[in-house]
Amino acid sequence: MAAEPVPLMPVPLIIEAPETVEPTVLPRRSHQPSPASHLLRTAYVMALVVGDVCAIAAAFFVAYQLRGLSEPRPTRISPIGDYVPSLAFLVVSILITFALTRLYLPQRGASHVDRLGSLFVAVTIGNVVAMALAAFTLRGLDVPRLIIVYAWGLTIPFVWLARSSIEQLLRMARRRGLDPLPVLIVGARDGGNAVLHKIRGAPDLGYVPVGFVDDNPPPNARMPVLGGLADLSEILFRYSVREVIVANPSLSQTEVLDVVTACDHARVNVKILPNVFHMVVKEASVSEFSGLPMMLVRDVSLRGWNLLIKRALDIVIGLVLLIALAPVLMLVALIVKITDPRGPIFFIQERVGIDGQPFPCVKFRSMREDAEAVTGPVWATADDDRTTPVGQFLRRFSIDELPQLVNVLLGDMSLVGPRPERPHFVQQFIRLIPRYEKRHQEKAGMTGWAQVNGLRGQSSIEERTLYDLFYVEHWSPAFDVKVLLKTVAAVIRGHNAY
Repeated sequence: MAAEPVPLMPVPLIIEAPETVEPTVLPRRSHQPSPASHLLRTAYVMALVVGDVCAIAAAFFVAYQLRGLSEPRPTRISPIGDYVPSLAFLVVSILITFALTRLYLPQRGASHVDRLGSLFVAVTIGNVVAMALAAFTLRGLDVPRLIIVYAWGLTIPFVWLARSSIEQLLRMARRRGLDPLPVLIVGARDGGNAVLHKIRGAPDLGYVPVGFVDDNPPPNARMPVLGGLADLSEILFRYSVREVIVANPSLSQTEVLDVVTACDHARVNVKILPNVFHMVVKEASVSEFSGLPMMLVRDVSLRGWNLLIKRALDIVIGLVLLIALAPVLMLVALIVKITDPRGPIFFIQERVGIDGQPFPCVKFRSMREDAEAVTGPVWATADDDRTTPVGQFLRRFSIDELPQLVNVLLGDMSLVGPRPERPHFVQQFIRLIPRYEKRHQEKAGMTGWAQVNGLRGQSSIEERTLYDLFYVEHWSPAFDVKVLLKTVAAVIRGHNAY
């Protein structure tokens, strides 16, 4: 079995370098992309522009056709050619909005779900501006409201699909070594190894780790240690580094500022892997105490109206899913019973939920009825011989978890939240993992931020806990929607949870 991954926070904290820096005797070396990389990025941006224009025009055309089909007795509208000026306003307005919101800058690591959210906002703004300009400029032409609404709703998925296809082509090029980004990691221990693990696991992002920087490196570093912090400026120059990731939580504030200063002079991006303190103060505000500046840390847990909003989302989405998936649930129940008639259809197990209270968690049975008769409570493993043939398929696509929609409607669980564990394991984790019990401040979830980031099965419980705490302390309705969309993508890919 592969070595257990080390803890990694899900979102890097980006620090802006100070404007004033100390001079250095090292000459500047260009950190601009190579000619081949520059050509690839130019082609990528041009492809995005062409794809956006085609997607917006296609959405408008389909909206025009749908308007005629959606009304039993449609009113007479102008030929589609008469709406070309309005379409031109729409295209130009959306393209300018995309440019102003930095949607034409090549990015590395952003998920398709994040891009969908950004496109939703930008397309909405672009549509409002375009229609306002068209109303004042093209006063003799009134675009029917249904066409406007349909065009807005269709432009978002059309542009998203076009951009996703172009992004896949860029990822393929980066996987073949085009557009490399030399990265230097500050910290050669757990944090640095976690960053290195993520980089090597995503070659399509084009990151090329050149080495570690560490004043006290371990003897078995997984990559060459190029020097200490005092050598940073020279290392940046020598290896043409274009991005630095600080992954050493033990660095002092002065040392971090020194790193930022060196990177600022070399025109190198710098990111910092956040620790628990950074997670907490992300929702902090400046206050004062009798004139003395203070930092007020807010309670960002689910409370008040936020709790009602989350519960409403659980009920509405859970009920819709349960009704829509009812035929699938009945079919799976029948298959489970036919393939293993000696055991029950459902497997009900005690799990720990909100405030540490146990609740009965229901699943489709995927293992033999006597799976733990000899071993006692143990985690499932890959290719577990206790799993039934049907159960392997159910677990691969997480179909065995679908009955937990009932737990969601009953209020024992939420659609999104930290995955519930058994009391036997929770008692061990509380003793071994700092702040583990904070996971139980919110309801357990059918899916979670840790799971959609690949932390399933026998992955590091410490790392999972960090992801769970990040979710608990940064909840929002948009965050839940993002996790649900990423869950659908993970299920389609068949990510096995053992």
